[in-house]
Amino acid sequence: MKRLILVTLVMMLSGCGNRTDLHPRKGEALPVKPLFAPATPTVRQLLTPESQERPQRSDEQLNRSQERRDDKFDLPPPG
Repeated sequence: MKRLILVTLVMMLSGCGNRTDLHPRKGEALPVKPLFAPATPTVRQLLTPESQERPQRSDEQLNRSQERRDDKFDLPPPG
């Protein structure tokens, strides 16, 4: 059991430093150029998310209790 855990840990750690640039497989090419793009995007450009793909959080956690502002649209249901 200890050997299995040790082997698993060694395998997990061996993959940590194995980082190289990504390239298409041999015989394959990058995707075709988008219709209105001036040039075909590189691998790095394809892997970098744009602001719409990864939006920033707009909600902020409250650090202390605060009274809510009056909401004129928060009306009870009719009837």
